[in-house]
Amino acid sequence: MFRHLREDIKSIIERDPAARNTWEVLTCYPGFQAILVHRVSHWCWNHGLKWFARFFSHLARIVTGIEIHPGAVIGRRVFIDHGCGVVIGETAEVGDDCTIYQGVTLGGTSLSKGKKRHPTLERGVIIGAGAKVLGSFTVGEMAKVGSNAVVVRPVPAGATAVGNPARIIQKDEKRDKTDAASVLFSAYGITPNEDDPLIKALRGLINNAAAQEHQLKNIIAALEAAKIPLETLPEEDKVSPEQLNKLVE
Repeated sequence: MFRHLREDIKSIIERDPAARNTWEVLTCYPGFQAILVHRVSHWCWNHGLKWFARFFSHLARIVTGIEIHPGAVIGRRVFIDHGCGVVIGETAEVGDDCTIYQGVTLGGTSLSKGKKRHPTLERGVIIGAGAKVLGSFTVGEMAKVGSNAVVVRPVPAGATAVGNPARIIQKDEKRDKTDAASVLFSAYGITPNEDDPLIKALRGLINNAAAQEHQLKNIIAALEAAKIPLETLPEEDKVSPEQLNKLVE
């Protein structure tokens, strides 16, 4: 247990620049304290002491603002940053080296007792602040869930989920090889806007519309050169493609 305690503290200091020393983590980090109590309540739960397990987890929720059901499985070096409002359900599984920010819910969408109802986070997953991961599915290894995303389907390993309902952004292997920062810790599951598939689609539509307008101008010019009469339409207020692209940034 003490070996796990040391590695938990070390992982928090590595991932949080605000953490200055071991004593500060022990006394001032509710995420660390909640996981510490969860290990006790989880042991009680697995050994038939259900009421004691629920009572310990209830006390931890009062003190830390983090609710972890004693039946949930929490791996090693899990970091719950800030933590207030985090809810982790009974059949949830959180893998090693995961990071969970404040306001996150790992919830269930089924009322069936005795069945897997909550999500599984594989190793190294990052869940951004306010995100809701709902249902019995897996968020793959090293995946990220952006802040305030609502995820209701599996997320592949290395991918990022953003939006409500969440859209899946696949990992760009070519860019990762050239961008050293992409392999480092990603706070709050942030991803650049240009990775968002919805924004990519909007940009494609804007550029396609601009290309069609350019072709129409060429056709009109050719018809006028051939002295073919055209019906003139009133000029509408136009927005340039550059202005439209800025709107979706």
